[in-house]
Amino acid sequence: METVHATAAVRTRVTIPLAFADGYETTAEAVTFKGLADGQEHLALVFSGRSLGHPAPGAAPLVRMHSECLTGDVFGSARCDCGPQLREAVERISERGGVLLYLRQEGRGIGLYNKLDAYALQDDGLDTYAANAALGLPEDGRDYTAAAQMLEALGVEAFELLTNNPDKARQLRELGADVTATVPTGVFATESNVRYLSAKVQHTGHTIALAALAA
Repeated sequence: METVHATAAVRTRVTIPLAFADGYETTAEAVTFKGLADGQEHLALVFSGRSLGHPAPGAAPLVRMHSECLTGDVFGSARCDCGPQLREAVERISERGGVLLYLRQEGRGIGLYNKLDAYALQDDGLDTYAANAALGLPEDGRDYTAAAQMLEALGVEAFELLTNNPDKARQLRELGADVTATVPTGVFATESNVRYLSAKVQHTGHTIALAALAA
């Protein structure tokens, strides 16, 4: 990784057993950092799989950058696909080996209260991006410099990125990360989030299979 940003360092590592409501269990190493560019308390969960840094022949570690979503991750909101994506990412990375970066970027970087304000505008007919703009907020305010710092501090070199969002791969590559490929997530459509998922495809080129949404 050719560094194009200030470096950060690992602060603490601790092993955490994970148990999900559907019965899935695994173990991760939770890692905190010092010196992150935005000063936020981002977290990395490292999964050994076949061993991070020693993956199966021809395989690279799998990395997921997951932006915090209190409503979806914690309360199971069906207005987005964040909770199912997080659950899927834990299992896929745990099986293969890699890192889940849990980034404190609620509401694509606008914060929880602003996100709920945007939800109210969506109920009046605006899509997720137009609602942010109507509030005078960025459609997507996320910067992934801290994520690149975290990967560098962990010693992650070439890796595959679990994402449907082309901007995540673009930003990481511009920051010097060696993203060798992108791997799409599953499609987690509900009656409550189809408009949201469709807006992501139409507005920002997310690689979500719209045919699966219509099925």
